[in-house]
Amino acid sequence: MTMITMAEAINQALVYEMTQDQDVVVMGEDVAGNGGVFRITVDLLEKFGPDRVMDTPLAESMIAGCAIGMASQGVKPVAEFQFMGFIYPAFDHIINHAGRLRNRTRGRLSCPLVFRAPYGGGIHAPEHHSESTEALFSHIPGIRVVIPSTPARAYGLLLAAIRDPDPVLFLEPKAIYRKFKQNVPDTGQALPLDKCFISKTGSDVTIVAWGAMHAEAMHAADILEADGISAEVIDVATIKQLDMKTILTSIEKTGHCVIVHEAARTNGVGAEIAAEIAEHGLFSLHAPVKRVTGFDTVMPYPILEKKYLPNADRISKAVREVL
Repeated sequence: MTMITMAEAINQALVYEMTQDQDVVVMGEDVAGNGGVFRITVDLLEKFGPDRVMDTPLAESMIAGCAIGMASQGVKPVAEFQFMGFIYPAFDHIINHAGRLRNRTRGRLSCPLVFRAPYGGGIHAPEHHSESTEALFSHIPGIRVVIPSTPARAYGLLLAAIRDPDPVLFLEPKAIYRKFKQNVPDTGQALPLDKCFISKTGSDVTIVAWGAMHAEAMHAADILEADGISAEVIDVATIKQLDMKTILTSIEKTGHCVIVHEAARTNGVGAEIAAEIAEHGLFSLHAPVKRVTGFDTVMPYPILEKKYLPNADRISKAVREVL
């Protein structure tokens, strides 16, 4: 068994795909010499050389623009932004060019690239280092947004993202980079994009989560199980395109739903999921949908971070309220 962390699983996926596909290149701030700020790309420079593993200036707009140009000409860049909070200078390129290239050229060109970014709280970092703004990108047509929750899913989903012919924003929950290990065979087997995963089956309530909140949801399900409450836990994994069929099928069975995300509450992805449930699954519900989220503030640093982030206790309390 190959027991590795999420950080190691992402590195393993990069090595596998770069070995199999000579068009895959890695670029970003400190990804070559230093192996990245979280050491995700460690040893890639030694394995694949400077033509395929490239340090860039501290210029996110330039990273995005170069990656898009390379992708339009058949290269498959995996471009890293050091933190999600630094991604905003690249917003123009991502929205107006990466997301529109296939449509703009009527299919003559595509944009097979992956933008990687560590995201979310949990490491007591200062402002701009703990952002969870996935909802901004999930609103944009042409951009797929993927967020893994375990080492095995990070490995399989990153392989799928690199092989996808269109742009993928791959957000990595840094709080769980090295929190736990999992068996991740290096087989090159991709996992499906645009598909939720049912991590735990249950009959009383559906808990919907993604990223680092998936682990909290699983912990909450264990707490609830001790009290005789059967929770089904769904890992959304791809928040754009959103797999509502799996969520709605679960709610038909359980009749109750709690949605969990660490991002600010208002206009978050949880609100979109709740709206879809109201539109297509209202008559399955025995109680209103409840959200457990971060607050409508900047992530507080550092002492109040634990108060900001949802945890198993808050999730368990919300489940008991909907029941």
